Amino acid sequence: QCTKQLLSERFGRGSRTVDLELETQIELLRETKRKYESVLHLARALTAHLYSLVQTQHALGDAFADLSQKSPELQEEFGYNAETQKLLCKNGETLLGAVNFFVSSINTLVNKTMEDTLMTVKQYETARLEYDAYRTDLEELSMGPRDAGAVSRLDAAQSQFQSHKDKYEKLRADVAIKLKFLEENKIKVMHKQLLLFHNAISAYFAGNQQQLEQTLKQFNIKLKTPGAEKPSWLEEQ
Repeated sequence: QCTKQLLSERFGRGSRTVDLELETQIELLRETKRKYESVLHLARALTAHLYSLVQTQHALGDAFADLSQKSPELQEEFGYNAETQKLLCKNGETLLGAVNFFVSSINTLVNKTMEDTLMTVKQYETARLEYDAYRTDLEELSMGPRDAGAVSRLDAAQSQFQSHKDKYEKLRADVAIKLKFLEENKIKVMHKQLLLFHNAISAYFAGNQQQLEQTLKQFNIKLKTPGAEKPSWLEEQ
């Protein structure tokens, strides 16, 4: 019956129950998820570029430090360039910590919170199809002859219709609640993450080490212990 209903809807012959407000919200969620996935992809690319930059600066600082010891005539010049690269490395690692926190939070929002709501939406859409299938069946039987067998089939169809109607209405209510809470959670999460991202990026490119470190303290971000082979952001991708 569900296959019959689905085909009749696709070919424009069957009637379909539509909750316009809810379906508009669902489509908006799907579009928002696609856009956030794009932001997540770009933010991950940024972490990869930053990591490569920090690694290059670290190697360059080591090369300058080595040349400072072996080139007496340019010891001072190589020395202060080595120190500059070390400072840039430290700031870069701090920025990576902030960007990784941003990536992790957006990933949770997109692939857990939004995905959980969309799973309920899929259940709702299946229940809507089943509801319409049994509604159509009941309507067809109601218009048919009323012999003994038909009355029995009508009673069975009425019972099945009521069961699927209850399921559909429950899931419709569940989706409405989840969409409401998701919107509230999204605003709360993104307000914090966008502030973090802005403050960290601004401080880094302004060369403000103190403000950069203060940003991490403000958002309770812990950096991985120095000396580890790879920063945590790379391991979590």
